[in-house]
Amino acid sequence: MTPRSDLDATDRAILALIQADASLSLAQIAAAVHLTPSPCWKRIRRMEEAGVIRGRVTLVDPAAVGLPLTAFVAIETADHSEAWMQRFAAAMEAMPEVMEVWRMAGDVDYLLRVVVSDMAAYDRFYRRLIAAAPLKNVSSRFAMEQVKAARALPIP
Repeated sequence: MTPRSDLDATDRAILALIQADASLSLAQIAAAVHLTPSPCWKRIRRMEEAGVIRGRVTLVDPAAVGLPLTAFVAIETADHSEAWMQRFAAAMEAMPEVMEVWRMAGDVDYLLRVVVSDMAAYDRFYRRLIAAAPLKNVSSRFAMEQVKAARALPIP
């Protein structure tokens, strides 16, 4: 996908700033991009309304809140019907351990990122997962260390 043509260099600079630190004040953002607060706020609101800015979050250390175990779960299904996909999506929404769900191309149909407190919690999650919808194969891999965690997109 090509970059949006309606985003100029100032919009991109604002996006880079708020991705790096969403706690920056409007005055700080405006000063950094050489605008006054009012036009800066209008740009931010326009990007929110257009869906360029989807939300603002605080990043929390999983281990600090008792969720040190990350699993990547590869799922294969034999059923690719709309009804199955809706059932599966609803099940994923109902499982708070599931942080991300990606529909994939290739030999795996879905890839999940799951956070849990320990292996027993993962086993409980796994049992709910396999009961949620018919699955052909489930394969889990457990992270030993996070080497990189970029959250900010490299704005062109």
